[in-house]
Amino acid sequence: MAPRLSSISAAARLLGGPGPRRAELEAAAAARFYSKDNEGSWFRSLFVHKVDPRKDAHSTLLSKKETSNLYKIQFHNVKPECLDAYNSLTEAVLPKLHLDEDYPCSLVGNWNTWYGEQDQAVHLWRFSGGYPALMDCMNKLKNNKEYLEFRKERSQMLLSRRNQLLLEFSFWNEPQPRAGPNIYELRTYKLKPGTMIEWGNNWARAIKYRQENQEAVGGFFSQIGELYVVHHLWVPLVRHMESRIMIPLKISPLQ
Repeated sequence: MAPRLSSISAAARLLGGPGPRRAELEAAAAARFYSKDNEGSWFRSLFVHKVDPRKDAHSTLLSKKETSNLYKIQFHNVKPECLDAYNSLTEAVLPKLHLDEDYPCSLVGNWNTWYGEQDQAVHLWRFSGGYPALMDCMNKLKNNKEYLEFRKERSQMLLSRRNQLLLEFSFWNEPQPRAGPNIYELRTYKLKPGTMIEWGNNWARAIKYRQENQEAVGGFFSQIGELYVVHHLWVPLVRHMESRIMIPLKISPLQ
């Protein structure tokens, strides 16, 4: 703006010396420049979509407020020749952790994949109390000799493993034990960054159409691990099957 004011002053000096006349000319010229700037700003504003950014975390906006449950999902890729031995081993050890009140964790479900990735085991855990409960379990397991032996034996049966920490969507029912036999479907979606809120809003309206037949088991989004990942767990009707299909293990509360 400084160069414009200098040119205004220069024009005033050419038309007259100091005095009221010069002041009037400067004011009139400045008004014309400011008027053009305001018009340009108003015109540009027609093409600018202003959105107030949300500073809230996804965990605050999408998760359940009345609970502080944290979930961990584990994917174990098992050597094909070791799958039966792996299942027997997990069925012998994991229920003990589930039933031990000293550990603030519980098994939600245990499955082998039937369609999708083959020779894979999936385990879903719930930690009642959030991150403090998770850390409490991890510290106690470091001193659990039976569990350490279990991990050592299990490691010889695995090709790879990965896990994620999850929160549950507020509009989904909390996973509850089910009588079987059932076939489960786990659908996994990788979202574009910035679209998690929109995803949650759309599914909050749509989920009622899949709850009529008790198809919806649980809905989760990643908190630690690969971000912007959503998992939907269903007991699907045959016509809806299209993703990872899983068969429960004997120890799974979800049968």
